[in-house]
Amino acid sequence: MQRTAPDPRPDPPVGLPVLPDLAAHLSAAADRTEPEPPGGAAPLRSAACGYWARRGLAADPGQVLAAPGLAALLLTLYAAADGGVVLPRPCSEAYAPPARLLGRQVYLAPVPAESGGVPDPFALLETVRRARMHGDAPRVLVLSVADDPTGTCPAPEQLHEVCEAAAGEGMWVLSDESRRDLLHDPHDTVLLSPAEILPDEVVVLTDLGATLVPASWPAALARFPATDRGAVLRAAALDALTALRTPLPGPVGCVVTHALGEPDVVRARTAAAARVYGTLAAALHHIVTEAGAVCRPPRSGSHLYVDLEPLRRPLAARGIVESTALERKLAPWAALGGHRFGDDPGALRVRLGAEALLGAERELRQRALDAPDPLDLPHITEALTALSRALAALTASAAG
Repeated sequence: MQRTAPDPRPDPPVGLPVLPDLAAHLSAAADRTEPEPPGGAAPLRSAACGYWARRGLAADPGQVLAAPGLAALLLTLYAAADGGVVLPRPCSEAYAPPARLLGRQVYLAPVPAESGGVPDPFALLETVRRARMHGDAPRVLVLSVADDPTGTCPAPEQLHEVCEAAAGEGMWVLSDESRRDLLHDPHDTVLLSPAEILPDEVVVLTDLGATLVPASWPAALARFPATDRGAVLRAAALDALTALRTPLPGPVGCVVTHALGEPDVVRARTAAAARVYGTLAAALHHIVTEAGAVCRPPRSGSHLYVDLEPLRRPLAARGIVESTALERKLAPWAALGGHRFGDDPGALRVRLGAEALLGAERELRQRALDAPDPLDLPHITEALTALSRALAALTASAAG
């Protein structure tokens, strides 16, 4: 039987320019030949504790693991937890592949209408019940409090209900908090960590490539509960991480340790990124909703998740009846179809990203960071206008 070729992923946007302070630290550490030890050296893990303490989550270095990226971290955690994995639908592209690589069953529970990042609590319980009827034992629930792909943040009461449901089923909660520092309006959005709700049942994850360091320098952290059960899980995850033999490169470890201290230049860059992403995501939201799409208002990060199901009839008249076709039509705006996030491939849903508006050249991306209002920049207004026109052309009635 002939295998179907995998759906190629479009090239991702180039991202923000590398912060000169971090580039200088990487250059200074370039002659370090030894890698970080599995799980990270003591200075890095101590810096991680300071990072979390500033966010209201106390930690000891013995509760922390560092890994070369979120995928490696999830792989070791899924291996350590040893059971099925429940994910919100839609969810980050990073969540499911490590589980499937291990042969773990992946279950998708739909998110509520209000926000992404967490499954509806009743859907979660029903998903677990059905899995157990078929002889499986889901042991892990992954949540995203500042969500990719939807750009939303679940309300505290939603988190409480989901966390309590997971705890009642004896599940570990992995809380992805990679984009918590990219809130578009920190005074208008309440972000609560599940570790504040269930301190003994939650492992907090942070992909540092989402905020502190460039995405091309992969580094991620896990904070485990300060309990005997948490120590057992960390030890098993460390064993798995050691067996992978893919340590964090030494020079990257030096830069990560520095960045976790959050000097002024790093904090200023994070704040600037949140401001720019918030402005551009809001502009994208206005354009897609004006075109007739349904889209939750983005609150964090650089993405938003667009539902074009209300426009299925005019889109179908142009041969667009599933997310892969929609992705191709909107490729200039870094569109990724919902099928990449666990969604129904036949649904007309797509993720759009603000990074696609920044420009390909470093100078243009830096200008977007420096501008008082990035919407005043010609290359950004041109990209937004082009998207508006493309959506109008795609969704115009056949009679028109």
